Amino acid sequence: MKNLKLSLVCAVLFTGMSAFAIDGNDNLNVHVLKTNGKVITFALNQVKKANVSIYDKDGTLIYSESASGKDGILRTFNLEEFPEGTYYLEVEDNVKKVKHEIIITDEKTVLSAKAISSVYKSGFSKNTSVATR
Repeated sequence: MKNLKLSLVCAVLFTGMSAFAIDGNDNLNVHVLKTNGKVITFALNQVKKANVSIYDKDGTLIYSESASGKDGILRTFNLEEFPEGTYYLEVEDNVKKVKHEIIITDEKTVLSAKAISSVYKSGFSKNTSVATR
């Protein structure tokens, strides 16, 4: 009976840790630091490498770069030349892809603080070291 209780406690504990591991990846959160007119600045804390892209409302790629930093990534974009409208900032690392909305008007540009979509990548990879018949 004692082993059964210990097993149940361990099962609950490991389930809780698994849920945190899945939902606890806060590293790829875009932190909006400031918007000033048509200039936006954001940070990716504790992310060493990520692909940063900007798309228009039709999904056409406008800008793309592979960004990297030692302790995180800090980017500032001047969107003065962009016409009014809705755009999307997409940031992707090896675990997750997030998309934020950018709304440009005559007076200002607003980058959404909360992601409009967030997708985790699957962890499957091809294992070539296994012998098969």
